[in-house]
Amino acid sequence: MKAILALEDGTTFEGNSIGAIGTTTGEMCCDTSVMGYQEILTDPACKGRILAMTYPLIGNYGVCEEDNESNAPQVNGLVVTEIARLHSNWRATEAIEPWLKRHNIIGISGIDTRKIATLQRTGGALRCCISTELTADEAIEAAKNAPLTENSDLVSKVTCSEPYHWEGESLAWKLPNKTQGDLSTYRELPPVSYKVVVYDLGVRRSTLSSLRQAGCDVTVVPSTHTAEDTLALRPDAVVISDGPGAPNLLTSTIAEVKTLSEKLPVAGIGLGSLVLAISMGAATRKLRVGHQGCNQPVKNQITGKVDITTQNSLFAIETNSLPADVSVTAVNLNDDTVAAYHHTDKPLFGVQYVPGSSFCNELVQTIKDVKAGKFNS
Repeated sequence: MKAILALEDGTTFEGNSIGAIGTTTGEMCCDTSVMGYQEILTDPACKGRILAMTYPLIGNYGVCEEDNESNAPQVNGLVVTEIARLHSNWRATEAIEPWLKRHNIIGISGIDTRKIATLQRTGGALRCCISTELTADEAIEAAKNAPLTENSDLVSKVTCSEPYHWEGESLAWKLPNKTQGDLSTYRELPPVSYKVVVYDLGVRRSTLSSLRQAGCDVTVVPSTHTAEDTLALRPDAVVISDGPGAPNLLTSTIAEVKTLSEKLPVAGIGLGSLVLAISMGAATRKLRVGHQGCNQPVKNQITGKVDITTQNSLFAIETNSLPADVSVTAVNLNDDTVAAYHHTDKPLFGVQYVPGSSFCNELVQTIKDVKAGKFNS
């Protein structure tokens, strides 16, 4: 079946329908990752977006439910150059196209996605439409009428409804057990040493798993959870997760984070780091082109070293708006935006990239420093 991709600037592309049929709209985002398409598609931070993968072949290793960052794909649509009709991987449980169809995700293949990336870099973020039923003019009009990310409350669509305790495994997949000859065992988890509450603005499962692997007992709470109820859980620290949409719309969360930051160590990731920064008096802005992909260079301002990071953010901190007692510890080398920051007198810090073990180690060290009285002054 034929499909059409239309951008709000009037550009159109004809291709082939993949996944579900129908019409979908959203803000276009280009991702340069070569692998990890399933993790990207299921990342709650992608809610409300149509994702274009610039790598030309997507789906060659299929999908595996254990790799999901959430319960289902979060994107509004998918744009690829070529979708793999055959897949090969010992962990795969399904091909990508029936997986998209099963989750009602509309997509299009046969598109020059690198041209789309070029258009986005010159024209900024563009809303778009994928349709198997509209004319080109109708699809362009639908793209123009798509909601703007900065005006959309997307966190309420991805946050959990009730608090829950994270019981995830230590790895994303089972390790082969050479003795038993099966795949039924996971690497043993470390003992629990600290208690952490995670505010779910669109948290990734891998973030929760990394915290548990670092020895943290993890409780996840909704974005609207009050500071009073969080303090009643008696955590050693609070993490504000990544997620979709504009940080300035999360007024109630910002107010609760401000209260918590006076009493506990607080760390923010992506959208969560923006929320924490706003609670300290900083301002944020929407990026002309978002940080999307696994090749974002970040320079550590303390060591001078450059890390290549994965990022998924459409907004950034206004550097000059940060309070004097907040120090920028890393910058994105593509546009000099804030990639990480620390409060100089309080156990508060944020990162704009997808964190791994280093973030968890820093959080644990911060908890240790608080217990040792480093921040009592």
